[in-house]
Amino acid sequence: SSCFKIELTDEQKEFQATARKFAVEEIIPVAAQYDKTGEYPVPLIKRAWELGLMNSHIPESCGGLGLGSFEACLITEELAYGCTGVQTAIEANSLGQMPVIIAGNEHQQKKYLGRMTEEPMMCAYCVTEPGAGSDVAARTNPDPKAPASKAFTGFIVEADSPGIQIGRKEMNMGQRCSDTRGIVFEDVRVPKENVLIAEGAGFKIAMGAFDKTRPPVAAGAVGLAKRALDEATRYALERKTFGKPIVEHQAVSFLLAEMAMKVELARMAYQRAAWEVDAGRRNTYYASIAKAFAGDIANQVAADAVQIFGGNGFNTEYPVEKLMRDAKIYQV
Repeated sequence: SSCFKIELTDEQKEFQATARKFAVEEIIPVAAQYDKTGEYPVPLIKRAWELGLMNSHIPESCGGLGLGSFEACLITEELAYGCTGVQTAIEANSLGQMPVIIAGNEHQQKKYLGRMTEEPMMCAYCVTEPGAGSDVAARTNPDPKAPASKAFTGFIVEADSPGIQIGRKEMNMGQRCSDTRGIVFEDVRVPKENVLIAEGAGFKIAMGAFDKTRPPVAAGAVGLAKRALDEATRYALERKTFGKPIVEHQAVSFLLAEMAMKVELARMAYQRAAWEVDAGRRNTYYASIAKAFAGDIANQVAADAVQIFGGNGFNTEYPVEKLMRDAKIYQV
């Protein structure tokens, strides 16, 4: 008998359906307006929290659902189908929570993760210098007095702690409502009990958090690509040239077929990476592949969708130009 199985469980299908319904009925109708204004989607974040679509990683011992990476990715793909800007805003909590989930002690988890399940609160994940991205080792001003063993330390701080300065909102090319800001720590005092594991353990914690959160990033890219494919397919069936729908022109139908293949393969890549996490294995290899591949696919499929829309694809009255802008961050 074979142990390889890709059929979703009833619970997984239920979470997927709930997220899909929320995306179609509540996110898509307002996504263009949020993209235009760049406003933080507070009502949608609160609604996602009410539906149980946020904080899925939080352990049951802290009041959470304790879902695995695979289930979280299913939810993420559906939310991203609606709008990756909104999905990124919602998913930010998972990134902020992950260091506490993988490295926090029982007291830290119950105090900070437990609060996230009691009301729709947001948390953030700050990693080293501006512009460093996930290159945690990139620093411009290391303290020469700090011992090498204490170079990187993970810790938890309250957002209203004295010395924390929240920067201005960056108006990005895409995913504009997701709220990107710089955070400055100036003489911030961190309670000893808020240090994760011990001084000097920060690098390993950061890498572990990235490994576990790369599959959802890939899932978000797949959700965007699937939306682009669906929009292009719908348009190709409705738009007529030379007396017939453009989907009946071989060049268009071949392009749609290639887009569909790319979406399916990218989905399998993130599901494999998520499965490795849930199996308790290090997933750096598969997570890196999934994130890079799905990011490229999102950009390719979104660009192809714009091509199928022709001149209308360049028009903000149609949805695909937004998808093309939103996709770019996955390659940056």
